[in-house]
Amino acid sequence: MDKKAKKRLDVINKKLQTLRPRLAGSKEQADDLDELKELEDEIKALEDEAAKLRASK
Repeated sequence: MDKKAKKRLDVINKKLQTLRPRLAGSKEQADDLDELKELEDEIKALEDEAAKLRASK
């Protein structure tokens, strides 16, 4: 894994750490279903990108 991929993986992991609690809070207080869907989609996309980066070692 090159330096750029490692840096991107770090950025993804930090972003996921902030998004997961927001998703949990959004599920508890389901006022805006669009926000819930957006958070789930963003987390899924970031997890997929992280998996691709890890696989390209």
